[in-house]
Amino acid sequence: MQITTLTVDCGGSGLKASVLDAAGTMKAPVIRIPTPYPLPPARLIECFRELAAQLPPAQRITIGMPGMLRHGVVISTPHYITERGPRTRVLPQLVTEWEGLDFQSVVSDSLGMPAKVLNDAEVHGAGVITGTGIEVVLTLGTGLGSAHFDGGHLAPHLEISRGPIRMSTYDEYIGEPERRRLGNAMWSRRVRRVVDSLRPVFVWDRVYLGGGNSRRITPGALIALGDDVVVVPNAAGIAGGVRAWTL
Repeated sequence: MQITTLTVDCGGSGLKASVLDAAGTMKAPVIRIPTPYPLPPARLIECFRELAAQLPPAQRITIGMPGMLRHGVVISTPHYITERGPRTRVLPQLVTEWEGLDFQSVVSDSLGMPAKVLNDAEVHGAGVITGTGIEVVLTLGTGLGSAHFDGGHLAPHLEISRGPIRMSTYDEYIGEPERRRLGNAMWSRRVRRVVDSLRPVFVWDRVYLGGGNSRRITPGALIALGDDVVVVPNAAGIAGGVRAWTL
């Protein structure tokens, strides 16, 4: 029997899911539900059950979620420890529940199927990389997500979003609240500044800009970014759910 994969792209404002066949083709349209808050791990598991109930059956699950994860263990997650979502009050009890949690094992045990839990940008990258050279994925949405790959192999996660830039952090500097405040033109210039600031850090062969806001980058800013920068569809966060198992 062909293995099918339930893939869930967990964002700060919404949870999107579909089921993929072994070739990575969607067997159903993507469905979306709002991200509920506050969001302890048990409640997120219930969201996965809700999504799965609306989709064809699957034999395994891939989860992409914001934050730093190592081998399925949550080191930190910026949004899911808050009271009402991104940039609201942090709840200490949620910090305790999330940080250090082997969420990959929890998901697998709760849903009764093998699970792969990665940073959401890493799953996104699995859907777009060519497997040649140093490839970097930057996702633009509620904040900034990132992943990098060497010859198609996933490198250890770096939480670039927390790095400092212009008396702020990358997450705050080009996140959705600033895009709304500045407008797309000024925000696009900030995206260009961020990409240029990271070039000497990675010395990449190619960088992919994904996430829901990548389509809002102005044409002029895209031209100025250069030929080594490629904008990719936000659907890659779902499409990478199969390939994520072989990274």
